[in-house]
Amino acid sequence: MSSSDEPKKPHTLEFKKPSSTPSQQPSKPTWVLQYKTQSLQSLYSIGRKLGQGQFGTTHLCTEKASGTLYACKTIPKKKLICKEDYDDVWREIQIMHHLSEHPNVVRIQGTYEDVLYVHIVMELCAGGELFDRIVKKGHYSEREAAKLIKTIVGVVEACHSLGVMHRDLKPENFLFTNNGDDATLKTTDFGLSVFYKPGETFNDVVGSPYYVAPEVLRKCYGPEADVWSAGVILYILLSGVPPFWAETEMGIFRQILRGKLDFESEPWPGISDSAKDLIRKMLDRNPNTRLTAHEVLCHPWIVDDSLAPDKPLDSAVLSRLKQFSAMNKLKKMALRVIAERLSEEEIGGLKELFKMIDTDDSGTITFEELKDGLRRVGSDLMESEIKDLMEAADIDNSGTIDYGEFLAATVHLNKLEREENLVSAFSFFDKDGSGYITIDEIQQACKEFGLSELNLDEMIREVDQDNDGQIDYSEFAAMMRKGNGGVGRRTMRNTLNLAEALGIEKASDEMSGLST
Repeated sequence: MSSSDEPKKPHTLEFKKPSSTPSQQPSKPTWVLQYKTQSLQSLYSIGRKLGQGQFGTTHLCTEKASGTLYACKTIPKKKLICKEDYDDVWREIQIMHHLSEHPNVVRIQGTYEDVLYVHIVMELCAGGELFDRIVKKGHYSEREAAKLIKTIVGVVEACHSLGVMHRDLKPENFLFTNNGDDATLKTTDFGLSVFYKPGETFNDVVGSPYYVAPEVLRKCYGPEADVWSAGVILYILLSGVPPFWAETEMGIFRQILRGKLDFESEPWPGISDSAKDLIRKMLDRNPNTRLTAHEVLCHPWIVDDSLAPDKPLDSAVLSRLKQFSAMNKLKKMALRVIAERLSEEEIGGLKELFKMIDTDDSGTITFEELKDGLRRVGSDLMESEIKDLMEAADIDNSGTIDYGEFLAATVHLNKLEREENLVSAFSFFDKDGSGYITIDEIQQACKEFGLSELNLDEMIREVDQDNDGQIDYSEFAAMMRKGNGGVGRRTMRNTLNLAEALGIEKASDEMSGLST
């Protein structure tokens, strides 16, 4: 795989079919916790933003009594649309308490709730994500990979022994406690985790595209799926790329179900046979013969230091890891710029459709309006599916879809890739008309889009093919025309899209647009 074909950081996919139709669903509750709590602000001072997830935002916070630093994940209740969402947050809190004594699980400190928000205060992990740490270190060996996978699978074994399936194991969900060489690796984000009983099977498709197990896609799975995900992480740790890769989500899924494991191309000839043996056994498509978490921990490559060489892996592996761990945020902003600048005749129908759905003429579409609008165009989507579409289109996480977001989500991709539209989008970012997009100009655009705390150096490096520290037009156009339209870290819990749901385009058209 050439560096220009590197995949982006995957997003989380969650596609649940509720057992009842929306009209039969119980009324939405108003409280997640089953008890009243003190006010968060009375106990903690809230500091800078640390990260943004699908439902919540994480801030640094300081306990007033002790001065101890923690992380606080705040979930706005307006994002909890139905009873199932309230149950999911309550289950996440229960699971964090259930696992909190494990040394490699982020410890929950307390939970607080008010009329508008649920706050989960937890141990602060200030040492960064798994891949970012490896890349920063600059040297890396099989033996270090073996230590990391031992920790990761150790957490999986502990979860399974306590009747919990994680269901979303991926590198972003592993954080180091601090920047020191002896920092502990901790697992976080139990938002998709569930309690399970031995022999119980699940059928809701959840996880992240690169890491999801084949039996999850076939909608009949158990805890073995976590071992598959850990096997994918190990493959990436040793090679810098995922084992099953394609330009589109559906392509990735086809590869997971049928693709061949590549141990021929670089760096695999230089990797030990024992490591490859372990990966084959973790990525066994038959969950009944796949290794259990305990069996992985007993594998010779994990147990015997001499089998995992300590010599540094090729530097190309590190650079690919770097590209893999950086989301292409610039592309997502550019798609919206283009959508907002299309001519009236190109988007006239979409404008009318937006007005038809936005019944109160507020300029934004709420969940209820989207639900009613889809009904009017004859859609029979379930409530959870409509919520998934809403979240995928809501770029700025405001809880509503504005006109620009609606256009970006519904315009056909071939319009977005036309030369004149790319030139127009490039000019939007290139404020001074120099012919280059600089970090300062991206920073300005991020402010305009309400995005903050982005790794701008990484964003430039990802697109900057000639390494001059800025983006010229040809680099910008190459990024925009590449497949995988803006897929990133942010959750998009569905394989449907808004245009398809509204009958604007057929799924097959969308697939051909994505793969151009």
